[in-house]
Amino acid sequence: MDDDVVRQAPLFAALDEEASSALRSTMTQVELGRGEILFHEGDPGDRLYVIVDGKVKLGRASGDGRENLLAILGPGEMFGELSLFDPGPRNATATAVADTTLIGLGTDDLGSWLDGRPDVSRQLLRALARRLRRTNEALADLVFSDVPGRVAKALLDLSERFGRPTDDGLRVAHDLTQEELAQLVGASRETVNKALADFASRGWLRLEARAVVLLDIERMRRRAR
Repeated sequence: MDDDVVRQAPLFAALDEEASSALRSTMTQVELGRGEILFHEGDPGDRLYVIVDGKVKLGRASGDGRENLLAILGPGEMFGELSLFDPGPRNATATAVADTTLIGLGTDDLGSWLDGRPDVSRQLLRALARRLRRTNEALADLVFSDVPGRVAKALLDLSERFGRPTDDGLRVAHDLTQEELAQLVGASRETVNKALADFASRGWLRLEARAVVLLDIERMRRRAR
């Protein structure tokens, strides 16, 4: 297990090495293949997870079967912590979009472990605040931004976490299908594909299977505004 990745998670950020090792020893490792569901929307929320390797999408389904993706999370990121502060059913379905390794901890165990560790509690609250801020930004984008702008912003956000430099740009292996990318920006697959094709024709990016190579990041940033 990559300790450096695990230490990036808010749950571990305020801990020294001894406390971090002690906490990891109480956590359960979970392996998921692409497409496997960790939990469903409406399931009891009794465990939080840290991603060690791979990617997980958090999505919600409407009554008519349409799905909206709330977030794509990768190594070092944490989810399920809401159940610690507000026990209740899961508000999203968590699905692996690549082969994924996680470590999980029951929130009852975590609650007792946090007693006397206010620094860790503050880190968890900061993580929730960041998640809320991103949700508010996404809602504002749906109102004020057009689809190409939302696509550009989503790709830039993904590039900050999953981008790897190449000889001609920044390769972003997002592992999403075209339909999943459309769900992430709240648009139809056809409209998103049109935006991607337009970006490619302008030389701003190159499309690859479940990935893009960003060739002109500054133009993408301007389009995302």
